[in-house]
Amino acid sequence: MTKPKDKQNRDSTEQPEIKELEPLPDYIEHRQKLWDQYKANYLDDLSKRVSSVIKVNAKNKDGELREVEIESWKTTPIDVAKKIGTKSWAESVVISKVDGKLWDLERPLEKNCSIEFLTFDDNEGKAVFWHSTAHVMGEALERLYGSHLCYGPPIENGFYYDMYMNQSCCAHDGGAGDNGHDEVDKTGLSNTVREQHFPSIEKTMEKICTEKQQFERLELSKEQLLEMFSYNQFKVRILKQKVKEDRTTVYRCGSLIDLCLGPHIKHTGLIKALKVTKSSSSNWEGNVKAEPLQRVYGISFPTEKQLKEWIKFKKEAEERDHRLLGQNQKLFFFHEYSKGSAFFAPNGALIYETLIDFIKREYRKRGFRNVITPNIFNCALWETSGHWQHYAENMFSFEIEKEKYALKPMNCPGHCLIFDSETRSWKDLPIRFADFGVLHRNELSGALSGLTRVRRFQQDDAHIFCSQDQIETEIVKALEFMRDVYSVFGFTFDMVLSTRPDSFIGDIELWDKAEKALTNALNQSGFKWKLNPGDGAFYGPKIDVTVKDALQRSHQCATIQLDFQLPIRFNLAYINQKGEKVKPCIIHRAIFGSVERFIAILTENFAGKWPFWISPRQVMVIPISESCKDFAEAVRDRIYGEGFEASLNADPKEMLNKKIRDAQTDQYNFILVIGEKEKENNTVNVRTRTKQIHGEASVDHLIEEFKRLRESRTLFAETEYKPPEGTQNVSQ
Repeated sequence: MTKPKDKQNRDSTEQPEIKELEPLPDYIEHRQKLWDQYKANYLDDLSKRVSSVIKVNAKNKDGELREVEIESWKTTPIDVAKKIGTKSWAESVVISKVDGKLWDLERPLEKNCSIEFLTFDDNEGKAVFWHSTAHVMGEALERLYGSHLCYGPPIENGFYYDMYMNQSCCAHDGGAGDNGHDEVDKTGLSNTVREQHFPSIEKTMEKICTEKQQFERLELSKEQLLEMFSYNQFKVRILKQKVKEDRTTVYRCGSLIDLCLGPHIKHTGLIKALKVTKSSSSNWEGNVKAEPLQRVYGISFPTEKQLKEWIKFKKEAEERDHRLLGQNQKLFFFHEYSKGSAFFAPNGALIYETLIDFIKREYRKRGFRNVITPNIFNCALWETSGHWQHYAENMFSFEIEKEKYALKPMNCPGHCLIFDSETRSWKDLPIRFADFGVLHRNELSGALSGLTRVRRFQQDDAHIFCSQDQIETEIVKALEFMRDVYSVFGFTFDMVLSTRPDSFIGDIELWDKAEKALTNALNQSGFKWKLNPGDGAFYGPKIDVTVKDALQRSHQCATIQLDFQLPIRFNLAYINQKGEKVKPCIIHRAIFGSVERFIAILTENFAGKWPFWISPRQVMVIPISESCKDFAEAVRDRIYGEGFEASLNADPKEMLNKKIRDAQTDQYNFILVIGEKEKENNTVNVRTRTKQIHGEASVDHLIEEFKRLRESRTLFAETEYKPPEGTQNVSQ
């Protein structure tokens, strides 16, 4: 594996090298002996299986459907891939799906089936690839630290592994010794993973990859696994508390044997490039009162070229980080006195209010009515809605006069009370309530992250109360509303239909009806969508929407949820044409989702270069000399009085060119330069942050153009500005 430039630079400094433990922890040999025993039993059982001819359908690289006859319990998906496609294509396959279920490429097929082959380009393929690399990292961490592994999942960009490094469990007992580990600190953590350790971790992982270690799978009983992982309290907890079945799976690669559902890639040699990206402290299952852990993050790819491209992409993403830009542009900040709740400074508050005003104007066009509901409710409300049973741990609750209350984490129960506050007729439907009320959710401190994960936020939240025959029409309208909003920001989007989860409430018949209604509406809308089984809300199926930003990153934003449960739980009704009481349906929908999160997405998407209509820095006025200052102030005041954000730089100590450059760097959309000529003519000289010179224009013309550009909500006001007739545009 060739090291990327930044890795070479990191290695060039003097750093203590961490070496593999000698001898390795005793638990590795303990696991291996049991594995060998159980693997022999598995192979013996497999040899006794009666093989028969089965038929398999699969598509090759060109999408051609092929049917092949194979032997059950002997032939594997990778064998099928080699039969129907080229050698190079078969080698690029990461994992298979057998009848829609992810399946190891070298796991024997058991019956007639359909197979889908996935590569690293597929999202599920990436997840499996990164999950397998997490196991490679786990093996390296055990060899280097002797720690006890916890969870090691794939994440959106890579993977991580949590490990317990208390002195009593680590083989080297925290001593620096010959391994180069740090001493035990006062918290009880030994050998905290530091950045200077990363090269040693990477080196060990790369060695594991060059060994082309096979991923092997066994299905064992709980009793067998409890014996195998008896040394690791965390694996024992998982087996006793999380695994409900009598049997589950375990995977091996090299010296690592880990409790895991899988599946995995064929062998570690498919991982051609990897990088340890960061480390941090965490706690068991995110509980701050539980054991402290060390978390090590990484990423991997099938080629060196992909890693180099990722490093370049990561650098650009870091430069766009909304936390950095938010600070530099004085948009928002956080304070320890209110963790997870953003303080929006004037510039940030302007963006916040402009976004809300934009949606409110769109609401008015589409028949939504704004409502205001309390922030605090008696917990009896949440028990009625079902949220208390499913969401209590994520709510801020407290006692008032011996009764339990909670801050609202969502608006829907309050809207049900408004609907039920008067008699409703079929003629009133659909009723569309919109609410920008403040919401609070008790996120763990370790999960908080800038504006993307907060405790206090607002949503462009709305609920549509309608009859069953209005559902499809309302869903289509909601999808069109979403499209119209996202197009303003230049976003493309993907949609999935998330269906009934295991924790659902209500009757299956109602769920089936709701899922069918959403399916029909999606098909009617003409938008592309995919199925996402089992990921719906506990009270109803939903359409989840992810937008793609300028870096083609996906962000979860909009949601449209269909709910038959709340009307039942709140006993809501309207009077139909026959005079009968009928329960309405509720459509939950949001487009921005959290306004805070949407601002984070916009900040990074535009890299702080805000479109004119939403920009907190729209105009900078610069007088050339002291004699022009009064006129420049009058221009600034006039523009500000028309509702635009205008600033003045009249510092006599700064040169004109520096003032212009500073205004461009600070992302002012328009820079108005005023000299004696402009003062005499009651005009300004118009420039932009994109270094265009639009020339001289009257203040009246300028304001009319600004109004037009604001109303159009264009993303390109600087180029779409129209100077007075006869004025020629110039680029600097």
